[in-house]
Amino acid sequence: MTTKNFQQIPGIEFLLSEANSDVALGNEPATAAVDAALLDEYSRAVVSAVERVAPSVVNIEVQQRSKKQSRDIAGNGSGFVITPDGFILTNSHVVHGATRIGVNLSDGRDYRGQLIGDDPETDLAVIRIDAPQLVHVRLADSESLRVGQVAIAIGNPLGFQASVTAGVISALGRSMYSQSGRLIDNIIQTDAALNPGNSGGPLVDSAGEVIGVNTAMIRPAQGICFAIASNTARLVAGWLIRDGRIRRSYIGVAGQNVPLHRRVVRFYNLPLETGVLVVSVEKASPAERAGLREGDLIVAFNERPIGTIHDLHKILVGDQIGVPAKLVVIRHAEKLVLPILPAESTPPA
Repeated sequence: MTTKNFQQIPGIEFLLSEANSDVALGNEPATAAVDAALLDEYSRAVVSAVERVAPSVVNIEVQQRSKKQSRDIAGNGSGFVITPDGFILTNSHVVHGATRIGVNLSDGRDYRGQLIGDDPETDLAVIRIDAPQLVHVRLADSESLRVGQVAIAIGNPLGFQASVTAGVISALGRSMYSQSGRLIDNIIQTDAALNPGNSGGPLVDSAGEVIGVNTAMIRPAQGICFAIASNTARLVAGWLIRDGRIRRSYIGVAGQNVPLHRRVVRFYNLPLETGVLVVSVEKASPAERAGLREGDLIVAFNERPIGTIHDLHKILVGDQIGVPAKLVVIRHAEKLVLPILPAESTPPA
């Protein structure tokens, strides 16, 4: 652990008149009582949230085939029950490539887990156990989150089962790369402490609803941890339960979010003031065949406005594979409509 020496902070002089000092001193017991009441309310909120969610949190023990060794290696992570019939949400990196999955419930019961679906591109996976009387959680709407609200992490860090840490939401809308190299959007940053083994566990609000799936931390830092937003988790879990995997289409471009010139927005009456700048075009891809070029600005796909890369990712799902579409781009100051045929992306191994 790295520590830093901080210079001593000079004394702070409170600018109170003599009369105000007497009043302030006289109010100390009342202020202390108010502070105690607020602290107690905070404690009750955290305790209530933990009591609602903790019974649904599980410890996941896996055996995974090592690429460098000929034997299996053991690992563990966290997860939480999302349906009463045994579906459990966790991280892909917890169960990806597992030859055996064991699930330990909070009440001490042990079950063999079955991998239902795994999506390394969002670092989410669903497993299932055949067990009765399961307590499940509710996924909150992550779009309604606010920076500064209470965030509670529950999991099994370093094998310490059912550990609870609390903090706040430090930032919203972060992006991070999954192990497959795909950018995951709408990441929640929190200072609720996470450690190895917390992966796949729930990040919970004060109402006891899951707002994210704990997934990563920055080791050298203190209090910089990340969770996948619950709205992303809900969408991915639904696809995995239904199909066992997520089929995605792709057009073969690398891009970045950029603001559009106001004159262009007004002239073409565009609904959004941002678009996706094409940084590169993959060879022999649908984008290259459609005539897309570096420097083009993607502003719509099949008449649906595109303001960010995330907007494009949300549209390019399995339903778009092999379906003719129209890509609207701004090239220099000219608006073009390019016919394009999205292809199926190859899932990572």
